[in-house]
Order: sequence, then C-alpha cells, then structure tokens
Amino acid sequence: MTILILGLALWYAGHFWKRALPDRHTAMGEKAKGVSAALIFAGVVVMVIGYTMAESNDLFAYPPFFKHINNLAVLIAIYLMSPGPSKGAFFYKMRHPMLTGMIVWAVAHMMVNPDTASYVLFGGLTVWAVAEMKVINAAEPDWTPNPKGAIAKDAMFLVASLVLLAVIGYIHGLIGPSPFGA
Repeated sequence: MTILILGLALWYAGHFWKRALPDRHTAMGEKAKGVSAALIFAGVVVMVIGYTMAESNDLFAYPPFFKHINNLAVLIAIYLMSPGPSKGAFFYKMRHPMLTGMIVWAVAHMMVNPDTASYVLFGGLTVWAVAEMKVINAAEPDWTPNPKGAIAKDAMFLVASLVLLAVIGYIHGLIGPSPFGA
C-alpha cells in the first residue's frame, strides 16, 4: 500500500507544485511543464505498480447491477473529459468538466471495486480532483464560461465517447476484469 500512496503523492506533487512553489515554477519557465509531466507520469507508473502489489480485502459485496451503473458513469466521465462540454450546448457553463469527469470515473470505480486498495487509489484521485477545483477557483476567481455551442457538437462527442468506451472496455478486459460482463 505504501507504493500506491507514493504514486498518489507524485501525482499530487505534479499537479500542485505550480501553486505551492510559484517562484520556483516561474523561474524554470517552460522546463516546469516537463517537471510536472515527469512527476505525473511517474505517479501513474508507481500507482499502477502499487495497486497491483497491494494486498487488499473487499470491504463489502456490491450488487451485480452496479456494473451497469459503473459503465454508464464511465461513459459520462469520458464525455466530460472530452472537448464536448466546452464546445457543445449542454455543459458549456461548467467550469471544471474534466475534473468532474475524473470524480465520476473514480467514484464509479469505487462502486465496483470495494477493496481497500481501490478505495485508496480512487478515493485519493477523487480528493485530488476536488482539491484541484478549489485551488483553481481560489487562484483564478474570475472565470467566463465558453460561448454556447451546437447540440450537434454534443452529439458528436457523445458518439466519440461511446466508441472510446468500447475501446477502453475491450482493452480493460484484456488486461484485467471485463467491464461489460463475463
């Protein structure tokens, strides 16, 4: 579990060091983006290693229909993480669609992975996304929504999200449990 928590710490550091050490970040110029990317990438690698190594027990048994709710929530998360919300007509006033998508994705995974390691990983990512929203809102209180787009853009990105869900689900089934059933 320690390695998993270290991965989360690297993820947090990669995302928050700009705000925590603004003078150092500014002094590095464009190289700061590389440091952030390296920390985040290292965090993902260490989280995956830590998650697969963690000894974990289920905290409860989830009802089978949770898998369907999970798949719908992941579809919503993929859409929110796409350019759809900023280009379409439905969510153009949403300030943090990508971070909201991350929260939806993480909570959906906690629903169908009721073990300790999953709660540490996905719970930690949920806490990060909420904290990131608060930090961004505090640092940049003045925000203007995107102009309202076309419903056709929403439809286009929803279709793209469905295709991406199928691809991700297929790959997920090759390397782990199938999200679409047996």
